[in-house]
Amino acid sequence: MTQEEIKRKRAESILKEVIPEALSSLSDERINSLSITEVVCSKGRDDAKVYLEKQYFTPSEQNEVLKQLKKASSYIRGHISRSEGWFRAPKLTFIFDDHYEKVSRMEELFAKIAQQRGEDGKNSA
Repeated sequence: MTQEEIKRKRAESILKEVIPEALSSLSDERINSLSITEVVCSKGRDDAKVYLEKQYFTPSEQNEVLKQLKKASSYIRGHISRSEGWFRAPKLTFIFDDHYEKVSRMEELFAKIAQQRGEDGKNSA
């Protein structure tokens, strides 16, 4: 792992801790209770994608939350800069993480395949 990769991973780790602190200080209950699943910084650490857990949000609620986060991003960046002593915080892009949904769908498909193979094995014997 190169020195640059280490710095990027360290920044991602710090952001994953500090962003929830900033979110918890906001007045909107939908926003201050969000869980961050992952933070991925760009190569130069100028941009960061913040992946959020969907929890129980409908698609329309997700859009509303993303709009509110976009409005609050300058406050969050300021909080990051102040708390960590950084000259400049990365530009934040918030995205709802659908990784867990994809994993559960894949598991369902694998279970169906295993079930079909089991039924095929019984019929051929």
